[in-house]
Amino acid sequence: MRKHILQSQALPDEREIPVASIGTVFVTSEEADHPIDHAFDAQRGPGGTRWVAEKAGEQTVIIAFDTPQSIGHVSLEVEEHEMSRTQELQLSVSGDGGKTYREVRRQEFNFSPSGTTFEREGWDLSEANVTHVRLWIKPDKGGKPCRATLTSLALR
Repeated sequence: MRKHILQSQALPDEREIPVASIGTVFVTSEEADHPIDHAFDAQRGPGGTRWVAEKAGEQTVIIAFDTPQSIGHVSLEVEEHEMSRTQELQLSVSGDGGKTYREVRRQEFNFSPSGTTFEREGWDLSEANVTHVRLWIKPDKGGKPCRATLTSLALR
């Protein structure tokens, strides 16, 4: 797990939690040209910047907050133009400093370069005193050797 201190940037929505200002992000791997910072910047939507794992296979992104946060909504975007695959995501939260996690959402995104290449998802939550958020990503449920991607991850 690599520790990441994000660069502070303006947020598209003033209600968003400024992860760069109040937390640290840990990631299992990242491609040098596509760091995890891209998942938290303002360049969203199709064609936006994105995080790409350096290695194929399952990946984990953990946000560790400096102080506990309340989370009422999570939105994320994923884009894939190169291969057909089904990316699975699992969102979990911790209130005990990351010792234990509770799954709050699980989602699959189906990508097909000749059809669907962009997915946007928003989940309403009611989570208080969150110390850590964990996003586990399986880049292809079918087991193809591909890398996980994430265009944006926003919490509010």
